[in-house]
This record gives sequence, structure tokens and C-alpha cells, in this order.
Amino acid sequence: MKPRISVLTLGVSNLERSLSFYRDGLGLPTKGIIGQEFEHGAVAFFDLSGCLKLALFAQANIAHDTGLPVQPVSSTALTIGHNVSRKEEVDQCMEAAAQAGAEVIKSAQDTFYGGYAGYFRDPDGHLWEIVWNPDLLPPED
Repeated sequence: MKPRISVLTLGVSNLERSLSFYRDGLGLPTKGIIGQEFEHGAVAFFDLSGCLKLALFAQANIAHDTGLPVQPVSSTALTIGHNVSRKEEVDQCMEAAAQAGAEVIKSAQDTFYGGYAGYFRDPDGHLWEIVWNPDLLPPED
């Protein structure tokens, strides 16, 4: 398998609410919900860096597609890291997330590796880490 992950899909309980959180609250670019004409097909895609996409798909639809039962979200099973270029961007992102309705789990603070980071949960419990790591700065836009 070649390392070509191009879509990260989050199962959500309410697609409209999650769309609003990520689009209106966090400012991620999207064309909105597509595929509503298909049973179990509504999804929202967001453009991230490079060719990576974030998809929001109803948990019930993921369960239908896979044949697995719906399970509660485990905030400690996976984190999504958003690496920023400047330390002060961590606080800005954390504030934007809180204003959008995220639950701040851990306020931004200095890390053991010399960085600065904090955690929030989205409305469905997915855990995001906002991090400034001076050794792993993102590429310039």
C-alpha cells in the first residue's frame, strides 16, 4: 500500500450541525452537502492542505455502508492534529473552535517537546489538537 491517504471521514450524528461547525465556525472551505438525492449518500467535503479532504458522513450511513453497528465516538481513539506556523495561532484556533461550539478539553500550553498545544472536541466528540511544533512547521501557503 502506498501512503496516499486523501480523505479523512468523520462520522457525525447531525450533518447540518457539523457542516455549520466546520464551515461557519472554523472557516473550512466546502461546497456544502452533496449527494442528498441518494439514500445514505449525503456527505460534505472540506478542502484541507495538499490534496487531503475532510468528509463528514452520518454515522448511520457509515453503519449502513459497512454493515457495522453504530458505536459511540471515543475521543481517545484518534486525534486530528492541526499544525500551525506561529505559536499565537494556537490560541486563535482554539478560540475560534470554542466560539463555534467546540468543547475545550485542554487549554493551550507549553509542551514537553518545546511546542505549544491544546485540545478541543467537535460537536460529535472528535478530538482535535491544535499544535505549534517548532520542529514540524507546516509548509508556507
